[in-house]
Amino acid sequence: MWIFPLTVLAASILLSYPVGLLMARLLDGRGPRSRLLAGLESWIDTGPQNSRQYLFSLMLFNLFFFVLAFTVLSLQPLLPFNPDHKAMLGPTTILHTTISFVTNNSLQHYAGEQHLSYFSQLGAIVSSMFAGGAVSICSLLAVSRGLRGDSNLGNFYVDLWRSTAYLLVPTALVFGAFQLAAGTPMTFADTASAGMVEGAEQKIARGPVAALVPIKNLASVGGGFFGANSSHPYENPSAAINFLQCISILFFPCAVIVMYGRMLGRMRHAFILYGVMIALFAGLMCSTIVTDTAVPNPATQAHEQRNEADDGIDSPAQPALPISSSAYGNLEGKELRFGRSGAGTFAAVTTAVACGSVNCMHDSLNPLAGLPLLGGMWLNCVFGGKGVGLLNFLVFVVVAVFLTGLMVGRTPEYLGKKVEAREMKLAMLAFLIHPLMILTPTALFAVTPWGTGATSNPGAHGLSQILYEFSSSSAGNGSGFEGLGDTWGFNDPEMNPNPPAPYSTEWDIATSLVMVISRFVPMIAAITLAGSLAAKPATPFTVGTLRTDTATFGIVLLAIIVLLGALVFLPAAALGPVAEHFGPIPFGS
Repeated sequence: MWIFPLTVLAASILLSYPVGLLMARLLDGRGPRSRLLAGLESWIDTGPQNSRQYLFSLMLFNLFFFVLAFTVLSLQPLLPFNPDHKAMLGPTTILHTTISFVTNNSLQHYAGEQHLSYFSQLGAIVSSMFAGGAVSICSLLAVSRGLRGDSNLGNFYVDLWRSTAYLLVPTALVFGAFQLAAGTPMTFADTASAGMVEGAEQKIARGPVAALVPIKNLASVGGGFFGANSSHPYENPSAAINFLQCISILFFPCAVIVMYGRMLGRMRHAFILYGVMIALFAGLMCSTIVTDTAVPNPATQAHEQRNEADDGIDSPAQPALPISSSAYGNLEGKELRFGRSGAGTFAAVTTAVACGSVNCMHDSLNPLAGLPLLGGMWLNCVFGGKGVGLLNFLVFVVVAVFLTGLMVGRTPEYLGKKVEAREMKLAMLAFLIHPLMILTPTALFAVTPWGTGATSNPGAHGLSQILYEFSSSSAGNGSGFEGLGDTWGFNDPEMNPNPPAPYSTEWDIATSLVMVISRFVPMIAAITLAGSLAAKPATPFTVGTLRTDTATFGIVLLAIIVLLGALVFLPAAALGPVAEHFGPIPFGS
């Protein structure tokens, strides 16, 4: 059971070091380039940019992609590559989908094979995946240059080009070749028909799936071509591809830490950060696997015991059944072809890395197995995707430096720059906006029909569904607990004879606001903080300087992350997953 998760983690760590060094060379402008590429970069380069100029370019680019994706989705019935004649989505679902992918979130209130044409999948979804992933990397490049003391943060458009052309496109082609070899379809033909044994006809959705699957994982976006995402056999055909998808989700977020250390010339400090992240990730992954395989839901156990008593299994004349779900863990909503730990490993990877791709139904996990997934999104810094996850982690680093500096009676310093009131205000803004965007709407929806009327389960599990949706929205994850009535569907009554969910509009608007605020406020705060530190003179290193490249600092940092996370989110966890575990709703009630 443990071979699969340990192999995934080991392979990702081994890949991260050479990939991180290569990323530093290519993305920081120190790698070899042909004369053609050098000329193209000089044409793109609009000159050095300070923090304000860099942020302006970043926001302008996101606005451009918002308009592009919104236009494509709005004109879907009129655009080509629509052999199944998909109609237009509901208006708020168009807005929500556009914001979701522009913010690199991928929270889907639609099913791709049912609601989107091939042109929409490629022109709006896949293109936004490349763009959102590249923007995340650009934000980290800018912050890294500021923290090492550069007078400018680089040029956003050059960083965008390098991240896309030198990194995301080549790796997507490599992983796409593996997907094609395993049987993932890549076609523009319409829905296939197959005859069934009883004489009925089955419709089989297909399309350019292989173009989407690699980048959804590599860019930490996660939105699937199919509603079932990576549990669908066309997206995830085999256990071997499941293994490769886990690695493709994890190794770039690991590699950016190496890139960060290389760019700063402080590899020891980067390895301390790396070690803290691995400790947090290992805890989340192991607890997910254990609680979902070795500790089944008490309600499931009670149901089996009830059935055994009704069937007389415990009588001396009848031996006990040799197999039960209690013996093999919770099997509901799982793809057993991935093995016992395949679902738990994938779930821990995708929520810790803010990817959102799923290979099982998270809503079917045991209550305590859902808690580590929420925990990964609440901390939002355990690798946490390419670029933005490390930026969130650096907020905790600044807080740790500030607190330890106060304890030893010195002005806090990070990388030779004094951390003062302005920097702490920016750090706390980036830190507090995340729980604010999770807990406030969760509380609102939990006490109004918007939430209670949309959940599929009463009690603690219903609260967990609401809590997970807003946690996923704020963390840039995109996965869902499901069970929520948040899908509008088509705006055409002929294509959508069933009425939309009664509160789908409210969910579309609320999660859209959360995604926009939680994406850009921390990013702006982090880049501004880096620009502020870059403008300060370097402080000489003395015997009293707090070292951030020691195991002691790593332990302090780990304790601060866990403590702050627990203080903010423990009450919500107690009312949701923990309450469900200790007080399950009786079966049949």
